[in-house]
Amino acid sequence: MQRLERRCLAELIGTFMLCFIGAGSIVLNELIDGVGLLAIAVAHGLALSIAVSATMNVSGGHINPAVTVTMLATGRIDPTSALAYIAAQCAGGFIAGLTLLAIFKGLPGGVEAVETARLGVPAPGVDVPAGVALLTEIALTFLLLFAVFGTAVDRRAPPIGGFGIGLTIAADILMGGPISGASMNPARTFGPALASQFGLARGVWDAHWIYWVGPMLGGLLAGLLYHYVILGGDEA
Repeated sequence: MQRLERRCLAELIGTFMLCFIGAGSIVLNELIDGVGLLAIAVAHGLALSIAVSATMNVSGGHINPAVTVTMLATGRIDPTSALAYIAAQCAGGFIAGLTLLAIFKGLPGGVEAVETARLGVPAPGVDVPAGVALLTEIALTFLLLFAVFGTAVDRRAPPIGGFGIGLTIAADILMGGPISGASMNPARTFGPALASQFGLARGVWDAHWIYWVGPMLGGLLAGLLYHYVILGGDEA
């Protein structure tokens, strides 16, 4: 297997982990009526911490198209690899969505839980304007990418693996989950949304653009700021 293929496989598996655990916790919340926002945030945070730590030495542990695009913009990945990474990340999210459908459709009440939770696809809260959801995604992803650069990219970073990144996504969900769905990751939204077309959830494409535009803008703002201001553009 070629080096890029191995890296893409790592990205696919890492994104599968995040989407399977993250989206699955949201559907489970509907099924057992009681997991709650804190547990959903912790599930996402733990999954991302492990996924980033497990793939960091193989692919750099992006697990997110917004991270990959930011690394491309700051000269840390070439365009061909970036496109391959994004395809692998979206594929991982899609496979995770299909796996969740297969699991929950086989459980009592699972069909209704998937429908109500929209297969865990992030969405703006009730009566939340699109502009507010977009701004929330920009802000949350800015913080996420700032943590990525500060804990994983900067050579002076403490050796804590993906722990700091996972903590950031958990904190972001606690604040932004009820507002925008706190995706911060286009693959986290796209993969389960696409998988839902083969199963039960409906309306998952509503405001889908927010979950590409918001994370990309927030990620680029944080990455460019860290690269050119904090690092002075010296480390690429």
